[in-house]
Amino acid sequence: MKSKLKRWQKITLIVLGSLIALVLILAVFVNQYWSPILAKKVKSIVLKSSDSLYHVDFTDAKLHILRGEIDIYNLTLKPDTTVYNRRKANHFAPNNLVELYVKRVTISHMHPFKLYFDHVLDIGEVILKAPEIKVSYELNHTKDTAARDNRTTWQKLSKTLRSVHIGQIVLGDVKFKYEDYSGNKLAISELKEMNLGATDLLIDSATQTDRSRVLFCRDIDADLNNYTANTSNGLYTYSIKALHLSTQTSKLTLEGLDLQPLETSAFFEKSRKDRFDIHLDSLEVDRFDYITYHKYRIINASHLLLNKGSLNIFTNPNKKKPTTDKVKTYPNFGLKELKADLNIDTIDARGVDITYTELNHKSGKAGTITFDHSSGRFLNVTNNPQALQKNNICTAALTSYFMNRGKVNVIFKFNLTDANVPFSYKGDVGPMDLRALNKGIMALGLVKINTGKLNRFEFDINADNQVAKGRVSVLYDSLKVTVLKPDTNNDRLKHAVIPTLFANIMVLKHDNPDKPGGVPRSFYVTYNRPKDYPFFKTIWHTLLTGIKPCVGLDEKMQKTVKDKIAQQSIKKQERELKKAARKQRRAERKQKKEAEKQEKANNPQ
Repeated sequence: MKSKLKRWQKITLIVLGSLIALVLILAVFVNQYWSPILAKKVKSIVLKSSDSLYHVDFTDAKLHILRGEIDIYNLTLKPDTTVYNRRKANHFAPNNLVELYVKRVTISHMHPFKLYFDHVLDIGEVILKAPEIKVSYELNHTKDTAARDNRTTWQKLSKTLRSVHIGQIVLGDVKFKYEDYSGNKLAISELKEMNLGATDLLIDSATQTDRSRVLFCRDIDADLNNYTANTSNGLYTYSIKALHLSTQTSKLTLEGLDLQPLETSAFFEKSRKDRFDIHLDSLEVDRFDYITYHKYRIINASHLLLNKGSLNIFTNPNKKKPTTDKVKTYPNFGLKELKADLNIDTIDARGVDITYTELNHKSGKAGTITFDHSSGRFLNVTNNPQALQKNNICTAALTSYFMNRGKVNVIFKFNLTDANVPFSYKGDVGPMDLRALNKGIMALGLVKINTGKLNRFEFDINADNQVAKGRVSVLYDSLKVTVLKPDTNNDRLKHAVIPTLFANIMVLKHDNPDKPGGVPRSFYVTYNRPKDYPFFKTIWHTLLTGIKPCVGLDEKMQKTVKDKIAQQSIKKQERELKKAARKQRRAERKQKKEAEKQEKANNPQ
């Protein structure tokens, strides 16, 4: 019995050993035989699918039967520049060219016998470790050109393969370089800490026209972390904490967006432009058409969300008075002149704090105006010709808190096609203590509000690049002010007594309406825009044209004030002349006395 058992064990060991040896021999044989087959298949697939534009190569490939893996070493994908230039000459070249180098590619769960016998390329997972990708962009055409070969990718491959399927493609720790030749000079961007992935790549007769897939994949996702770069002029650093893109959900998400300028003094030494400091907690784009953007730089999306952030603007104190027409600062003009093709159905902004700071050279102080907790919705933000034929009006409904006090509601409407860039704005500001304005107007206007309550400020204006017309009404109570003047000796602002008395007694109307239940004052305004006035300055001066008569500074009173100031200036000059004359007479008398004294000393009696 024991001898039979030992004999059975020996037979089993011999059989197992023979099988293992056979598998090892077969693995070595298949590995040697498989590498050239794989190389031939891969090169053929790439060449045919790209119409000879791209060539792929690698130095070695090893098949591990027991692990079910293939390792490909030093894989390169390069465009044939001769083919590209020929296509470019025939207006048939793509806008993007791709180069790829991977030191090692691991292919898992591949079925080599399916490929050899059934002509089916079926792979579980492909991992590209630390790939180096270079993309060159040049705008050769803005829409798909008529291709010489109208066959689908599957039709081009069908003589070689029945289908291609890859369950998962992973690109980790990608080094990405992007060269943009579409502008006046080459723009280069380099990305690190980037990961790419693709799910369920399938090329067969059923998916060849499946528009739910992108590049034949059910989903392509990209992640980028801690991206930082400088603007070409060196004035700003921009950064993104995290970026995620999914083609399946058509959603692009960015977190921690910052545009940081140089320190204030260094910035204004190098530039005469205004200084901006921007932060966004997050930015989300829904139904983002990545393929159209990748091909033609067309930004097409259904919804854009700007979530919580800040915008700080500091006007340049060294800025020269502009000589060109600042109509280019109008949003509808800027959108029209934008190089990129833009079409966004809805833009929502939530919780953005806006700060505007300006230095007044007369006062030597900086004043700040704020719009806090600002939110808004923009509809039909586009410069796309087809979209503009359907709707050429962009609307913006905005809400904010002026100086963190009075609630602001305003609706803008912009005509996106008219050459005169017409627009309108209608809104109101709710109740607030007017002393909250002192943070800005003391430095900028040399006026301090002592008392005053705004009950309601309403406006309804229609404007274009030349003139603004509309109605302005300001309802308020108990307005009293102090007029200020700079005290250069003590670096502060001090009380100007006579102008303050004149303002409170002769100029200001302290209430609107003058009596409870009375008819409030409101005014129609016509404001001719100076060509060097930008968009927001034009809005402010239009509103100011209506605010002034509401508080008592109508044209007649403004003339009276100017005349009074001129008279004060003349009287001040006269006083200074008289003072100088008195000093001169005192000096002469003193000199005369000293001369007499000296004469007595020289001629004693």
